[in-house]
Amino acid sequence: MPAEVSDGTLIKKGSVLLIKTKQKINAEKLIKKLGGTIKIGGVQTELTAAAKEQILLAAQERLQPKQGKFKFGFSYYGPGKFDFSSLAMAIKKYLRNQGINSRWITSREPVLSSVVIEQNKLTSKGAEIVLIKNGGKFFLGQTLAVQPFKELSFRDYGRPARDDRSGMLPPKLAQIMINLAQAQPQDIILDPFCGSGTILTEAILVGYKNLIGSDISQKAIKDTEQNIKWIKSKFPVSNFKLQLNAKSAADLPGIIKNQTINAIITEPYLGPQRGRIEVKKIKRELEALYTQSLRAFSQILKPNGRVVIVWPVFNRGRKQIFLSPQLGKFKIINPIPKSLRNHPAIALTGRQTIIYGRPGQKVWREIVVLSF
Repeated sequence: MPAEVSDGTLIKKGSVLLIKTKQKINAEKLIKKLGGTIKIGGVQTELTAAAKEQILLAAQERLQPKQGKFKFGFSYYGPGKFDFSSLAMAIKKYLRNQGINSRWITSREPVLSSVVIEQNKLTSKGAEIVLIKNGGKFFLGQTLAVQPFKELSFRDYGRPARDDRSGMLPPKLAQIMINLAQAQPQDIILDPFCGSGTILTEAILVGYKNLIGSDISQKAIKDTEQNIKWIKSKFPVSNFKLQLNAKSAADLPGIIKNQTINAIITEPYLGPQRGRIEVKKIKRELEALYTQSLRAFSQILKPNGRVVIVWPVFNRGRKQIFLSPQLGKFKIINPIPKSLRNHPAIALTGRQTIIYGRPGQKVWREIVVLSF
């Protein structure tokens, strides 16, 4: 669900987005919805230069020592490097003069990871001071929340029904796709290739009330039912309506009324993930499947609705092979806010889609957002 942002600046080095907003943000709650976001922090001070005295004074205002040893750390986002050693010693002296023992948490990287921050409880019992350089300006702030990696891992690997043969959609990617759909809590959300239910369970966790899942595999429907039951037993979820159908995507217009679905969010079958892959053959088969599915989607989706779908990208050495199903009435839309579209740090494909993958993977994911 998009926030009302009055101004946004994206810093290329370090992948930092600075946002000015009039909304009061609950960082702990918000980061659980954003998927790919690593940290959320608050910036209170703008400095004209990164002078030690200025930073020390501003940092001291953010230190709230409690009983026991106080831990603190630094992260620098910007070009070049920044040496925090003298500043850290000054802060330790400042705390020592108040009778407080402290420990400086360091890392080999200029940025502390979410794991380091969580393990040392820097957001609850300590502090991570963040220095951001943007042009000739320096911004000083403090990390308020980090990615809930333990919870995400638990929902991924702890769920009772997992089927790596049908694909394993990470919960954080499901969250990203849900956000790209820009649906409202009461809207009707459909996953027509629901698999083991990752998109449905993540939508339930963030508060969506009306959900439909479908899959041609009866096993997938059973897996989804099992995982949703598990989610309800492990997490506080509010009331929601869920309909599950053992149907192919192409057959959905026979059981769903025309123009009644607000958003379709799905990762369909991406082809075989193991062994030798005959790319040309798989490409033809998947393009036919996706073309047929999109034809069905165009009947049941509302005129202002969105489809957020994953297509595979096959990596063959330096060559990437993309799929091109027939879109019919649909058009690919740019999912990036207009204020950020021309920034060099935004890396979309030539057809305005998002690539999700890591080096070494044979198959990457292309996140495609469609509308009429």
